[in-house]
Amino acid sequence: MTQETARPRRRWMLGVVALVAVLLVAAGAVVAGRLLSRSTPAPGPVAGPATPTPSASAPAPATASPTPPPGADLTGPLNFLIVGVDTRVTVPGWEPHADAVLVMHVEAGLKRAYLFSLPRDLVVDIPAYPKAGYPGGRTKLTHAMSYGSRVPGDKAHPSTAQGYELLRTTVSRYTGLRIDAGAVLTFFGFDRLVDALGGVDLYVDQRVASIHRRPDGQYRPHTAGGYIGPQMVYEKGNQHLNGWQARDYARQRYIAGGDYARQRHQQQLIRALIRKILDQGLARDPDRVEQVVRTLGKTMVYTGGGRRLVDFAYALGGMPADGLVLVGLPGDAVGKGGAYRGEQLRPVGRQFLAELRAGRAEEFLKAHPTLRVRS
Repeated sequence: MTQETARPRRRWMLGVVALVAVLLVAAGAVVAGRLLSRSTPAPGPVAGPATPTPSASAPAPATASPTPPPGADLTGPLNFLIVGVDTRVTVPGWEPHADAVLVMHVEAGLKRAYLFSLPRDLVVDIPAYPKAGYPGGRTKLTHAMSYGSRVPGDKAHPSTAQGYELLRTTVSRYTGLRIDAGAVLTFFGFDRLVDALGGVDLYVDQRVASIHRRPDGQYRPHTAGGYIGPQMVYEKGNQHLNGWQARDYARQRYIAGGDYARQRHQQQLIRALIRKILDQGLARDPDRVEQVVRTLGKTMVYTGGGRRLVDFAYALGGMPADGLVLVGLPGDAVGKGGAYRGEQLRPVGRQFLAELRAGRAEEFLKAHPTLRVRS
């Protein structure tokens, strides 16, 4: 591979790393970049290549306007919605639930991005969605995916794409951010992704006992009294996790810190996966990337509002690898009497969203450093 072709491929990769979370999005962009490079000459320097001085006896040839790179008109700010979905396809009539809801906001200029989670039980106003026969209501955020996925007359085949559409609208109205693109990844797709990358190295910041898995990876039996049997335990410290372990660790919320600790662990896992992709140099191994994509199959849904994945990848190509800032938004339980209704963000969390929209996120985080999530 020549230096000229290696450079744009590296840009595809950096763009996707910035686009983040789901590495399959990263893989898809690299593959798209490779296919594009087969049919389109690699772009030259921004100023354009030097041209020889025309001779006095020959007229200067007409020069065609340079073709702008993909996504050249994307200057930011940009917002991406990343969703982890519990499909439980083996359970008849089960509707997909949004088990993890993450938003990445890229600042104007595309040099810094902020990744934050919204609680799955956040109480929000979900708008009416006639396509699924949903009249609208105020309930938990996770249900937006479920209600939107309903296909009238076909309970056996819910639509994840529809569910994402209603969830995207709900998140956009709550945060005040326009969602430009996003991805939905199933549990099984996440397992395959991590395994295809050879596992992930992660600092576990607290002891976590799994309610779902045994130490050998098998599911724990569930009875009327709850889960029983030996538990998989993730001890505090540096750990190497395979696919099911990474997903299982990031799922646990019945731990110290509850769902907010789970959100932190999910964000830390995303950053660890980004580091994994950079360390392995996948941009220099397109055959390996294509293998990852084939492994994932149909376990991801990508939506870009009419934009190609390549457009976003190339536009974000100049973002430094350390330009991703993790943010934890604190919240509290809400309800009437002793009945739990869901979660709400504390005033500092809602204020962060307002400052983010106004382009003042970095200044706000300097004044509220506890919102930054550390590895």
